[in-house]
Amino acid sequence: ILLLNTNKTKELIVDFRKKNSHIHSPIYINRRMVERITSFKFLGIHLSEDLSWQINTTSLIKKAHQHLFFLRLLRKNHLSSAILINFYRCTVESILTSCISVWYGNCTIKEKKALQRVVKTAQRIIGIPLPAIVDIQRKQCL
Repeated sequence: ILLLNTNKTKELIVDFRKKNSHIHSPIYINRRMVERITSFKFLGIHLSEDLSWQINTTSLIKKAHQHLFFLRLLRKNHLSSAILINFYRCTVESILTSCISVWYGNCTIKEKKALQRVVKTAQRIIGIPLPAIVDIQRKQCL
């Protein structure tokens, strides 16, 4: 017997119809209404009801900026550029490129520029050119 916990069960509706797009009857399980949400995180990717990637890219950029702080600290302590690049690739780049083949192709130009801005900031901190996000995405999708 499969028992669903209605407290943990969520409903996300993806509907692109222009007419009657807000008319969806709620789902009930054991006489309890399932909560309707507009976005959720699944396997590290934020999915939204309009299938845009704004929430996902904002989250990734925020996480990457937190790690740029530590990259600056390493730079202030005069570590070699090889160590700085290694730290960047292991932390910042891995955050920005997690599941990139899934979401990057459908990002807006504004979101792509914001992601690239993080790479440029890291470039200025390290002082060595780094691969662009679009190049990493192309390489991973081959």
